[in-house]
Amino acid sequence: MSGVASAATTTAASGAASTARPARVGVLALQGGFARHVAALAEAGHAPSEVRTPEALRGLDALVLPGGESTTMLRLMARVGLDEAIRAFARAGRPVLGTCAGLILLARRVTHPEQESLALLDVAVARNAWGRQTESFEAVGDDGRTPLVFIRAPRITAVGAGVEVLLRYGGEPVLVRQGAIVGATYHPELTPARALHATFAGAGGASLEG
Repeated sequence: MSGVASAATTTAASGAASTARPARVGVLALQGGFARHVAALAEAGHAPSEVRTPEALRGLDALVLPGGESTTMLRLMARVGLDEAIRAFARAGRPVLGTCAGLILLARRVTHPEQESLALLDVAVARNAWGRQTESFEAVGDDGRTPLVFIRAPRITAVGAGVEVLLRYGGEPVLVRQGAIVGATYHPELTPARALHATFAGAGGASLEG
């Protein structure tokens, strides 16, 4: 069973006894590809909303940090106080999914070049290490079924002891989890698969935990 499928099974089991409302999942919407995540979350049965201020985090069950330009996102987040608000949100145990640039925001260490981050996920990443915009490509994960889209994608170069690798491509980690924080080097929102969006926040707001 693939890491994505295993994660889905774990979450389904944890939420099976609940008939609660759809999870309220915010998407950071300061810059980047947030609209596709909003659509993917709705398709997955969640109740998505766009997040542009710290106040917009109130009442959310989970949060998505989308792809885009990580340095621009960091600057805009700091301007409105979202950087510290997101740190507090994650440290409270609420699920956070970061994809592509969103993973860069979450990573403990960023290289190629070095930059600041939220440092919430114990991985090191190298920016754009899967290739430039013109070298974007589609692939299938090492599980033989998970579709992947790489666009100026970061590479995970080191994984901390508390981080679980859920999916690999070419032997390298492309989807990881530490507690309720999930990071993907690729763009799941640009594929037809919705398992990750459906399960990372958990059924009825329960967090995805292994």
